Amino acid sequence: MKKIVIILLALPMGIFAQEKKKKNTKAQFIVHGNCEQCERRIEKASISIKGVKSADWDIPSNLISLIYDPNKVTLKTIHSKIAEKGHDTSETQAKEEEYEKLPQCCQYERKVL
Repeated sequence: MKKIVIILLALPMGIFAQEKKKKNTKAQFIVHGNCEQCERRIEKASISIKGVKSADWDIPSNLISLIYDPNKVTLKTIHSKIAEKGHDTSETQAKEEEYEKLPQCCQYERKVL
């Protein structure tokens, strides 16, 4: 009987530990920009975040593909860090002063979120 109780108590702990170990989640979202300078800036902003493993921004589609560890960083944080560099994302709009700091070639047509 004691063995059954111990197993039943240990089972939820094992399930929780397995959930916590889940790493390397993939995500994609829109980040507005125009050129290769934008690409370098957006990817650098993403990769500099602890927990982001890889970032690849596609110029024609404005789509960023990420691999990140959700135990270390949230998508909301990633959106915010990119917006801090002047680029609007599908969820976060950059502050006007950050957008204005972008080189002229990088200033895209802004849409109100």
